[in-house]
Amino acid sequence: MRYHGNGDLTWIPVRISAQDPITRAGLAGQLRPRPEIRLLGEGEPAEPVEVDGEPVVVLVAVDRVGEEELRTLRQLRCSAAGRIVLVGTELDDAGLVAAVECGVVGVVRRKEATAERLVQVIAAAARGEGSVPADLLGRLLEQVGRLQRQVLDPRGLAFTGLAPREVEVLRLVAAGRDTAEIAEELSFSERTVKNVLHEVTTRLQLRNRSHAVAYAMREGLI
Repeated sequence: MRYHGNGDLTWIPVRISAQDPITRAGLAGQLRPRPEIRLLGEGEPAEPVEVDGEPVVVLVAVDRVGEEELRTLRQLRCSAAGRIVLVGTELDDAGLVAAVECGVVGVVRRKEATAERLVQVIAAAARGEGSVPADLLGRLLEQVGRLQRQVLDPRGLAFTGLAPREVEVLRLVAAGRDTAEIAEELSFSERTVKNVLHEVTTRLQLRNRSHAVAYAMREGLI
């Protein structure tokens, strides 16, 4: 529960996504008695980002982070279902990085998922803060550094997945410039501009120019 300045009380709305009903029931059983938490029903048709002004936290329980689990995380991110906290049994370095790329802001090992720990991480996510076990955080930072040095730097990319010239092209698209105007301003050929946009939309699995601009804005790049 959180108190506002006027004395009103608020709860953190939580939705549970689990691969089996037993796991879901176990997590729900731990959180239901907690006065800080309001569990949202699985059958509710809408999945709002906020409930009564409070951000929804989506608790995703998985055994490991594989392709199926990543698809689920991407779908949650794309649908803006809420702030994602991952509860996992096996968390390797590659899976951890992939989960963070899919929008996960909090991580809890299943063996450490006591009611108290879950509430701590859920509350941090609701405040817009990240929460990762200390040893996993060190591994995550090491993996991110290795990815930047070995994969992205040689290709002129940042960790966001966009090269500087791609950011420039998207900035001009967002400003309403057409292909010819962008080519003239950046001293590119029109074909190069089209290739840049095609490469960005294909690599990041974006639908079109507008989706690419929205992605860049959401990431704080333009």
